[in-house]
Amino acid sequence: MPSPPKLSGREVIRAFGKDGWHLVRQRGSHMILVEEGHMATLSVPDHREVAKGTLRSLIRSSGLTVEEFITLVGQ
Repeated sequence: MPSPPKLSGREVIRAFGKDGWHLVRQRGSHMILVEEGHMATLSVPDHREVAKGTLRSLIRSSGLTVEEFITLVGQ
């Protein structure tokens, strides 16, 4: 399994946006994303670099694999 790339919070938001997630609000340094038909919400920290474990957890919560997420980043 490949390791998730080093990305900023804004780059993570952009990648999830390509998969249908939408930014609904921001409180402090955390941006909240939702997707139609998903019960889960994603809380993405607005940091220069999102920690690997945090990013992997966000990817898992979104229902994607790391490989699918990496292709979204590359688009």
